[in-house]
Amino acid sequence: MIVRSSGRRPTRSPHGGRLWSRCVTVMLVVAVVVVVTTPPVAWAQTGQQQLEQVIANLRNFLVGLLVGLSTLFLTLGGVRYLAADGDPGEVERAKKSLRNALLGYALAALAPVAVSILRSLVG
Repeated sequence: MIVRSSGRRPTRSPHGGRLWSRCVTVMLVVAVVVVVTTPPVAWAQTGQQQLEQVIANLRNFLVGLLVGLSTLFLTLGGVRYLAADGDPGEVERAKKSLRNALLGYALAALAPVAVSILRSLVG
């Protein structure tokens, strides 16, 4: 049980439920920046093998990031659920975190598909 110093509930984040969508947006922007900022000379000199390596690294990065964030949300959701102590609002927030974690794991499973689509667009 978590003991709070005052009887007030902690204030809600000003971002609300938009945190997860911002994380996904940041990951997509990073992926695009990696592909766009790779010098064209490197693409031309090393050919298809270098492109395959960059795409594999991008896929591994995306999957790792998504799984890490999902595990964080899963842990936070579990802790919130345990600390809810029957409060319906806290239980709902915990369930929302757990749903976000499941969504993140689903996106991590679909990341290789997204990277293969990117591969077909690039080369």
